[in-house]
Amino acid sequence: MSTSPDALATPDCMDAGGRATQEANVEVVFPRPAKRLPGDLAMWFFILAELTVFALLIITFAVTQALQPALFHSSRAALDSSIGLALTLSLLTAGLLAALAQVQVGRGRARRGAWLLLAALLSASVYVWLKLSEYAHLVAQGLGMEHNSFYTLYWLLTGFHFLHVLLGMVILAWLVVRCWRGQQVGDDTVLESGVLYWHMVDLIWVLLFPLVYVLN
Repeated sequence: MSTSPDALATPDCMDAGGRATQEANVEVVFPRPAKRLPGDLAMWFFILAELTVFALLIITFAVTQALQPALFHSSRAALDSSIGLALTLSLLTAGLLAALAQVQVGRGRARRGAWLLLAALLSASVYVWLKLSEYAHLVAQGLGMEHNSFYTLYWLLTGFHFLHVLLGMVILAWLVVRCWRGQQVGDDTVLESGVLYWHMVDLIWVLLFPLVYVLN
């Protein structure tokens, strides 16, 4: 007795009437092109330029500290390292949430990505609140930019970084709107570029925190 190919079809692929069935709730995963830098090339050039500026400022801070160790040690005493740690955690948390949002959008879950980006924006807001509180405290003590060389460099470094955080928050808010409206699809370079920029902000602060608050 011969067996036809139709009779060999597995039950999982055929229904009772002999028609092919389709699995429900299939997770949509957008394929990622192989060997490609994430984000837009213009964003990479911008990030490299900003990192160069920060590198010059960090080197200036380190060299000046080596020349005036006693001044930097006494001036650093007015800073609260626990605040610095809280600032670090808030930025890194925002970066983690942004990365998770990128994963969700890549799986076709744009609304879930929007919620994660909104959470990242709230975490970044904690940084802004803490940093403004610290700035207000230092100004009240008369520790402005012209107080000494430590605070000149402190205000330059942290103030320049603070402006980048604000820009990053604007980018995150824009990405929230895009994801919520369904304009963000798969591995769109717009989302990748925005998250990449925020990771740059995180990286710079990870370098600034020990340099400004901890190392003597």
